[in-house]
Amino acid sequence: MTIPSEHPASFLDRKIAGRITTTHLLLAGIILLSVFLHFANIGSIGDSNAYYTAAVESMTQSWHNFFFAAAEPGGSVTVDKPPLGLWIETLFALGLGVSGFSTSLPNILAGILSVPLLYHLVQKHLGKLAGLVAALVLTVTPVLIATDRNNTMDGMLVFVLLLAAWAFIAAVESGKLRYLLLGAFIVGLGFNIKMMQAFLPLPAFYALYFFASKNGWWRKLLHLALATVVLVIVSLSWAVAVDLTPADERPYIGSSQNNTVMELIIGHNGMSRLLGGKWNAIRNQADAQGPDNQSTAPGIQPPAAPLPSGQPSAPGSSPAQPAPQGPPQQAFDACAGQTLGAACSFDLPYQTITGICIMPPNFDRMVCTPPDKIPQQSQPQSQPQTPGGSSSSTPFSQETGSPGVFRFFQPPLSKQMSWLLPFALLGILLLAFAGRIRFPLEAGGHKALVLWGGWLLTCLVFFSAIEGIFHAYYAIMLAPALGAVVGGGFALLWRWQAGRPWVNGLLLAGAAATVGFEIYAAHQYGVQGIWMFAAGALLLAGILLLLFRRTHSAGYASILTAMLVIPFFWTVMTTLGNPDLNLPTAYAGTGAPQANIQQPANAPASQPRQNANRGRQVNEALLAFLQENTQGVEYLVAVPSAGTGAPMVIATGRPVLYMGGFGGSDPVIDAQGLAEMVADGELRYVLYGSEGRGNGILVWLKQNCIVVPGFGPSARNAPNADNLQLYRCDG
Repeated sequence: MTIPSEHPASFLDRKIAGRITTTHLLLAGIILLSVFLHFANIGSIGDSNAYYTAAVESMTQSWHNFFFAAAEPGGSVTVDKPPLGLWIETLFALGLGVSGFSTSLPNILAGILSVPLLYHLVQKHLGKLAGLVAALVLTVTPVLIATDRNNTMDGMLVFVLLLAAWAFIAAVESGKLRYLLLGAFIVGLGFNIKMMQAFLPLPAFYALYFFASKNGWWRKLLHLALATVVLVIVSLSWAVAVDLTPADERPYIGSSQNNTVMELIIGHNGMSRLLGGKWNAIRNQADAQGPDNQSTAPGIQPPAAPLPSGQPSAPGSSPAQPAPQGPPQQAFDACAGQTLGAACSFDLPYQTITGICIMPPNFDRMVCTPPDKIPQQSQPQSQPQTPGGSSSSTPFSQETGSPGVFRFFQPPLSKQMSWLLPFALLGILLLAFAGRIRFPLEAGGHKALVLWGGWLLTCLVFFSAIEGIFHAYYAIMLAPALGAVVGGGFALLWRWQAGRPWVNGLLLAGAAATVGFEIYAAHQYGVQGIWMFAAGALLLAGILLLLFRRTHSAGYASILTAMLVIPFFWTVMTTLGNPDLNLPTAYAGTGAPQANIQQPANAPASQPRQNANRGRQVNEALLAFLQENTQGVEYLVAVPSAGTGAPMVIATGRPVLYMGGFGGSDPVIDAQGLAEMVADGELRYVLYGSEGRGNGILVWLKQNCIVVPGFGPSARNAPNADNLQLYRCDG
């Protein structure tokens, strides 16, 4: 049984005016809904993710910064991502000015355009009804809206991968090599947006061509080999160009261990995300240099310091380490008010620590400690609990929970895109029975199964298993495939219902399981009320309508609506709520803490933030002092990490030296390098923490610089809550 290109429901082809059909109107309505959800309450995004907004500010100031994706105007360190997404955001900022809105706009537009593109791709194999349902499901997937309304580049990546899917489908339909190579080229572009995250749908793309193209098997293998060559060349083009550039002629490669993009690909953006602490342990074991390599806090390894002169350190440079000391104050503060075994994290100069609250021997209060460094006698009696009750010591488990089969079905991850996942899994099974299996594949349902089912299952398995860095907004990668298999499964059941009463029973079973899961999941986030009742009432109405043959269509529509009510509510709340600007996430439910808002009190809620208000989250007294006293000095100030410095870049557009890169762990500069910059008149002020260790900067500051009164941790104009002190250094 094959799925016809035209769905039998005649109302979809009914002409309204001229060539405009019901399908066109429905698709236009879905697109308008997507536009509303993307742009409503847009003023709440403020500066968006300040790290990326500051990088765009930097990239607008010089071609050098633009090419290398420098994180701040002085070009001290790069962003820890490849540049293509930031290049596009920079082009928008050049036309609209640098702001959270202008840097997020490319992702917003990509999200809106993904809706009609997904419809077009799905209807090719599964018909118009499936395409419409897929587009609607994508539109009301909460994580899509949360992520698109931010300048993280995942929404742009999804759109690029949908374009790649179009090319692979064209390669199958035409049998022409050029479309296959185009698809590989586009995936390579995706790699230059978010690195190996772009490769997640690649097995499905290759499988579609291999099993569905009518070319000979050996010819297909040859074609795929050629496509792989193109993919590798395009993917690594920027990385190779940067790594071939002498280190003293470019910024330090942010979040890399040896100042190369290739290590960044394999390490921080590769194995570290897959294996987490296991990869760090493997790397540390390989780099261990003996017993002198001691911790300065429970399980905290001091970073190697760079070479002098303010340039990135050479691979393998390693200064003498200080004697071990007790945990820093930040480690205690991270567990203040927490329960034993709770997940915790804190920042140190040149290091970000994620761990568990424990009570070490001979201590009278809890301290935040990495899981692999917890003394046996200090193991907490209970591990940190996720909202769903599962225990985890996985990094960012408060966002994504513990690795495992049920990761997407329980809090905190279930609110992102999992609402229709039970029906999607049913849809995958249904697509397997869309026709007789022949090779090369002929049935549209089987082609859709390989493409969209393969995409969805690959992402499900990968993200369910990874133990490293996994943010909630990565779940946007599953959204297009989720919509496609939900649409395909629903269209198949509608197609099969004629003369087959059991088909209606299958629909009801899948819909009841889905709505039941949605109500259960919503309850886990404290959400109850009319939306839950509406979903149940529509499901019941659908059941009653299916009892009468003449109302089957209405029954199917009612059941589909029942499954979409709660995701739609969640998406609307995601749009209208206060977003987490650094880690985009779906609506957190009732009683959730307020997100990190960087919006000035006087900014209209319905308008994008104006350039004059950029960076208003910076301490204004400190900023005014630095501006007044650094005229003729290249750098406004040196700071431990981008978390402190990015808002200053946004507010002033001036260079701010990120001594530790994004999270404080990059060896961008050491004490001797700072001394040379001060002597050359490039730098006058340094903002640094009293707990800084392992690189000699604090010692040098205390010996050669003076504390600026009025800006210390206990002062009224304290820069922030990170125990930072402002130092003036004169050459």
